[in-house]
Amino acid sequence: MAGKYDDLTHAQLVELLEKRDRTKKLGLVWERDEIEADAAVDANFIACRIDEALSDKPAPWDNLVIEGDNFDALRWLRMTHAGRVKCIYIDPPYNTGNKDWVYNDSYMDKEDRFRQSTWLEFLYRRLTLARDLLAEDGVLLVSINDEQRAFLEMMLSEVLPGMRLGTFVWRTRKGGYDSGNFSRDHDFVLVYGKPAFEFHGTDKNRSDYSNPDNDPRGPWTDDPLQQPKTYRQRKNAVYFITDPETGIDYPPNPNRVWSVGQRGDSGLTESPWEDLLEDNLLVFKKRGQYVQYDTLDELMSAFRDKTAHKFARVDLPNIEDWVGRKIGLGSVRIKKFLKDRCDDEVNPISSLLDGITTEESLSVEVGKTTEGTREVRALFGESTFDYPKPVSLIRELVRQSSGPGDLVLDFFAGSATTAQAVMELNAEDGGSRRFIMVSSTEATDDAPDKNLCRDVTAERIRLLNASDDKKYANLAEGFAYLRTHEIAFEDLDYDLQPADAWAALEAMHDLPLTLYDGNAPWNLHEGETTALVLVDRFDPGLLEWLQGRDRQNLFVYAWAPGQIVERLDGTHVDIRPVRDTLVKRFQQ
Repeated sequence: MAGKYDDLTHAQLVELLEKRDRTKKLGLVWERDEIEADAAVDANFIACRIDEALSDKPAPWDNLVIEGDNFDALRWLRMTHAGRVKCIYIDPPYNTGNKDWVYNDSYMDKEDRFRQSTWLEFLYRRLTLARDLLAEDGVLLVSINDEQRAFLEMMLSEVLPGMRLGTFVWRTRKGGYDSGNFSRDHDFVLVYGKPAFEFHGTDKNRSDYSNPDNDPRGPWTDDPLQQPKTYRQRKNAVYFITDPETGIDYPPNPNRVWSVGQRGDSGLTESPWEDLLEDNLLVFKKRGQYVQYDTLDELMSAFRDKTAHKFARVDLPNIEDWVGRKIGLGSVRIKKFLKDRCDDEVNPISSLLDGITTEESLSVEVGKTTEGTREVRALFGESTFDYPKPVSLIRELVRQSSGPGDLVLDFFAGSATTAQAVMELNAEDGGSRRFIMVSSTEATDDAPDKNLCRDVTAERIRLLNASDDKKYANLAEGFAYLRTHEIAFEDLDYDLQPADAWAALEAMHDLPLTLYDGNAPWNLHEGETTALVLVDRFDPGLLEWLQGRDRQNLFVYAWAPGQIVERLDGTHVDIRPVRDTLVKRFQQ
């Protein structure tokens, strides 16, 4: 079939392309080279190598700290952790131009006319990779300031179409203000969730449930017996409900009349108030308090004096029936029992982070930036990182976004606040959340020896693990320290080290990382449900070990599978090629 452009001349095609380039599209546009961007993802292979000396606590390691460009780290993680991360929190550079962002080994110049586009493209490439890491019930949380928020939101909507849930607002400081007598002391956390994601919410407050009348159905509270209709809209809902114990009649609120009918009404679909009364479901407020108008003139006089009952109106359809009755001063409500409430019924969390609720106080205040600075100074003895987020902020976000066994990623880890938040939550509820912290060295021409990842990101976790401060008790979490390095695809057969392949395979199979034993002919990692083997060279002990093994969750890899299979003496084992497996996963 001929293409739609086959009949166009060269000049017409050029004109069509120029028109397309001139045409504005709905959304955010920035300067980018799509071909170059696509090529960058698969320009080379990324391996991660464990540095045992910089790792903390003995192996196996459930947590990872990765040193390197986060673009490279994310490419490795997409190979090893695709679809498994429950919560990604990042605090990316805000692109202020005030030495907050190292790009191409130097700080971005705020006078650069392409600064915004460079920043957007920088984040776009990384967020596109991060998208593939999210679990089906995962969420991405991104901190940003007011100046860059609009750009970032529109870009994120391109990266994650249909996933925007909203924005949290949190107060970064107190008392600050800028020009125009307008305070800019708030930052934002953008929220993008996969279809199955939900925040945990907060427990409903059940303190208003009690059982003063010893109702056999258990504790109860009372709800309104009203509907959002006025006495003019629902004239048939304007009647008295009588308390048989006191003989007092209760009129409806004329602006919100009764939501139930009375016996004799036609078309009733729910129980009339008389049945509710017999079932001991009605509650009479201000019981025993009433007013009485013995004549219509007395009632009209009360209208003129503005002392009439609060629910009285001159044009009520039953105004004459008010005469000679004891008119209750309270209202009538209906019992709602605690046993009928859903066990998982929760309140949604507010977009204002100053008021995340807890079981005890219903109001825990998220800290300001100064709290984050104090926390870093308390551990390091000095301010080693500018404007760190407070642990309380990240802790509550992670608490709401993850469960006790989930994986949390921060690929702009900075001072490792996210790692501390995860550690605090695990200490609090006994959970086994895991973290992956990615941070670069941020070395520049002016500071070639700088290593933020080693000296701040990882060091903060080490200090927490070693601290004897009571407030950090039970926080210890070991981690493997890895470095990214690039390998040309054509050089993989020679340059990919067995230890690097072992780390990637363990991560792919959701196993904690261990150190590779280069002296052993084959390495084994047996998890609770998975057995992983990497064969470097054949050894008769492998055949003996394979006898009678359950093949369902057994994964055997080798550099030259065919040669190993020949030596297995007919033992049927699926042996996968190391190089081809990793490359296929890497280029997915």
